[in-house]
Amino acid sequence: MGDARVQQVIEQSVLTVAKAVEDKLDEEIATLEKLDLDDLEALRERRLQQLKKAAERKSRWAALGHGEYTEIVEKDFFAAVKASERVVCHFYRENWPCKVMDKHLSLLAKQHMETRFLKIHAEKSPFLTEKLKIVVLPTLALIKNAKVDDYVVGFDELGGSDEFSMEELEERLAKSQVIALEGESSFKAGGVRQPQRSVRQSENYSSDSD
Repeated sequence: MGDARVQQVIEQSVLTVAKAVEDKLDEEIATLEKLDLDDLEALRERRLQQLKKAAERKSRWAALGHGEYTEIVEKDFFAAVKASERVVCHFYRENWPCKVMDKHLSLLAKQHMETRFLKIHAEKSPFLTEKLKIVVLPTLALIKNAKVDDYVVGFDELGGSDEFSMEELEERLAKSQVIALEGESSFKAGGVRQPQRSVRQSENYSSDSD
C-alpha cells in the first residue's frame, strides 16, 4: 500500500514538471508567433553582435596566452596578472604532488579560455613566495583583477590525497569565481568563496611528498 502511494506521488510530480515545461514552451512559441519581420531582424542582428563580441573576446584571450598552461619566471608575474582579469597561478617544485596538479591544470586551461593558467617555480621566486606567504606546495594563487583573492593549499580541500579528479578541482576554482562552469554566462555570487588569507607559515617549503 505504501509503495503504491509513493509511486502515485512520483507520477504526480513528473506530471507537474512536464506541465510546467509544456506551459513554458507554449509561452515561448506564442511570443515568437507575435514577432514581425522587423523584430526577427532585430533579434538576428543582436545575436550576430553577441557572437562577434564573443569571438573578439576569445581572440584577445588567446593573444594573452589563455588556453595554455604556461610557465613564467618571477619578473613576468605582475605583468601577466595585470593583463588578465582572472588568473590561476600554480606555485610548484619538482615533486609528485605538483606534477599531479600540473596534469589537471593543463587540461583545465584548454577548457576555460576565460582564465589564464600559469605555473611558477617557488624556489626560484623568493620575492613572490615571501610576499604571498607561499609555504606549502603545491599552492594555487587565485587572482582576480590583479589581486590574490584566494588560495588552494595542498590537497586538503580536494579530498586530502593526490587521487582527486579534475572535476573536483574545477568545482573548487569555480567556488572562488576564478573560472566559469559550463552553462554559466557570467560569474555568479552563489559559490562559497573562501576568505582572503595567508597560507600556513613555517621556515621551509613543505609538501605531502617529495
